[in-house]
Amino acid sequence: MSAGPVWEGCCCLQCIREKEVGVVEDLGQFKRLVGEGPSCIFWPLQSVVGRLSLRVQQLDVLCETKTKDNVFVQVGVAVQYKVVTESAYDAWYRLTSPTSQIEAYVYDVIRSTVPRMELDEAFESKDDIAQAVLEQLQAVMKDYGYSIVNTLVTDLAPDSKVKASMNEINAARRLKEAASHQAEADKVRQVKNAEAEAEARYLSGLGVARQRKAIVQGLQASVSEFSEEVGGAKPKDVMDILLLSQYFDTLSVVGANSLILEHDPATVAGLQHQVRASFMSGTGEAAKKDFFS
Repeated sequence: MSAGPVWEGCCCLQCIREKEVGVVEDLGQFKRLVGEGPSCIFWPLQSVVGRLSLRVQQLDVLCETKTKDNVFVQVGVAVQYKVVTESAYDAWYRLTSPTSQIEAYVYDVIRSTVPRMELDEAFESKDDIAQAVLEQLQAVMKDYGYSIVNTLVTDLAPDSKVKASMNEINAARRLKEAASHQAEADKVRQVKNAEAEAEARYLSGLGVARQRKAIVQGLQASVSEFSEEVGGAKPKDVMDILLLSQYFDTLSVVGANSLILEHDPATVAGLQHQVRASFMSGTGEAAKKDFFS
């Protein structure tokens, strides 16, 4: 009695690394999934045909599109994804290239979302773009055994000429604001200077008025004392003497500056008349200021 053929094999020990899952096939047919650590494989009938990483992976996608105001931009999107352990079968057998699948959906979402926005709005809506990509990928890749952890819009770069024009617009706006603030500062400075000058002139006039008043009072006191001490002296005679003394003092001061002035007796009489009129005017102004103050 003859015996049939006997298949001989051996039990091989296969080790799967941490955060990986192994796909075991039996003569080309899926057999089971094996997790981390050692596993017995009946070789040569069975073999580990592949390993899937369970760690989070990142795929960087760069997509060119056009905004609503006809500006071409490069949009950079980072997609973070991982294999779902329970759906490792689908991740291994249903997709040949998961990265190509993800890229295709990213292109589709970006080129259907950004063209509805203007450039400034696109910069402000980066989170909305990322959320739209995330929702689309989560709905699709779940059936293929992949979980989309997060999507990030990492770059939104228009053409270099557009960047330069945007910088010029921003610089012009800031220069305009700076000029406005500078003009406002100059206005405040001029107003304050005018107020200070007006105040200085007022105080100067007040000082001159008080000075004239003091001079007049001093002259009045001198005339009164001289008239009382010198018998027969009239106030007019005393004023003439004082005016003549002031006249000679003025000549000595003016002569120090090498100026030529007309000098005759009529000049003294005219000077007397002018000084008297000035004193009387100063006395009246000083009295008015004292009355109103």
